[in-house]
Amino acid sequence: MVTVEEIYLPLTLSAPGLTDAQFQDFCEQYADFRLEYTAEGELVIKPLADPETSARKVMFSAPLWEWSRRDERGYATESSGGFTLPSGARRAPDAAWISRARLRSKQVPEFVIELLSPTDRPRKLHAKMLEWLANGVELGWLIDPRKQSVTIYRLDREPETRTGITAVNGEGPIEGFTLDLEPVWTL
Repeated sequence: MVTVEEIYLPLTLSAPGLTDAQFQDFCEQYADFRLEYTAEGELVIKPLADPETSARKVMFSAPLWEWSRRDERGYATESSGGFTLPSGARRAPDAAWISRARLRSKQVPEFVIELLSPTDRPRKLHAKMLEWLANGVELGWLIDPRKQSVTIYRLDREPETRTGITAVNGEGPIEGFTLDLEPVWTL
């Protein structure tokens, strides 16, 4: 058992070759933390979200859930929903939308949202967004509340950063979804 002080989080440990069962055991031992596993064999240990970050996550996961309920083609997930990527990584986006077909076949979602929180490292989160795309995600939004910007990640295109916007419109798999960013910016 590893003792982890929250002041040192996020923390990355090298754990190459971790099996699904070993990863699950580790998650159960450290239930107070968010855990992810990269394709390179790194175990990423993150603290629970602070209340402000958690409130922001609800501000985009709840509208996504509401839209998906009306749309009926798939499901919205929140930050505790983890996915096993084709690369072997085990990742959890802050919110996602997954079609019924992909959910049944245990694939990655078509769309993910990540929030740049105070404990996140921008470079690492950018790499995570590229990892999502490399493993089958079609569209991703990286929301940065400090800069009031959204970086849009699409397959086979350079990321596009939009600043000074109050809403972002879905496309591709989430055509018809619009996220109001005003509450995220003003919290």
